[in-house]
Amino acid sequence: MSSDVIQLLIQSFPRILLPGLLMTIPLTLIAFALALVIAVITALIQYARVPVLRQIARFYIWIIRGTPLLVQLMVGYYGPSAFGFHPNGFTVAVAVFAINEGAYCAETIRGSIEGVPKGQLEAGSCVGMSYMQIMWHIVLPQAFRTAFPALSNSIIGMVKDTSLASNITVTEMFLATRQIAGRTYQFLPLYLEVAFVYLIFSTVMTWIQRWGEKKLSRYEGRQPVAARRKRS
Repeated sequence: MSSDVIQLLIQSFPRILLPGLLMTIPLTLIAFALALVIAVITALIQYARVPVLRQIARFYIWIIRGTPLLVQLMVGYYGPSAFGFHPNGFTVAVAVFAINEGAYCAETIRGSIEGVPKGQLEAGSCVGMSYMQIMWHIVLPQAFRTAFPALSNSIIGMVKDTSLASNITVTEMFLATRQIAGRTYQFLPLYLEVAFVYLIFSTVMTWIQRWGEKKLSRYEGRQPVAARRKRS
């Protein structure tokens, strides 16, 4: 590798990292937070087996999981222009990523909810708790602990998928890299550099995931002790 290329990589690194910190990470966090809200609502609708709403939820999951994310971004960005409305690229990206990830997370959360023993729902009902109180205080906390590894993998995957937002003019770090590569014609070194930055972000989030799993395992390990104290 020539000294000119090395110099280019040194100069371009902060110009790639900054959009990652200011655009990629905020896009991921906002979209994933909204995705969790969508996922919980969709999972609860399916779990409660409300006839019409359950069919709507299943249709939503079928459509989203059956179409590519890139196509969804294009439809979300160019679709409103047919009605004279030109949305901001970042707003469209947040909405599309949230709707897309919400469909996948809904199935993860639904499976975790169904894994909670039915006896706990009956116990909550016996002490006078309403259905929503049982879900909020008993079922969902346990379901989220079970779903935590899968949800963590989803947010790590979303960090990498944000590169698709460059197709709708969102200036995240992949688009910044493409712009630099277009001016310098050093495509391979720059794309390897942005891959390294994505790897850094993913590694940090993997460390956070492991830390969270350790915290949850310690919490679950203390539960039997707490329960014995309560019974005594």
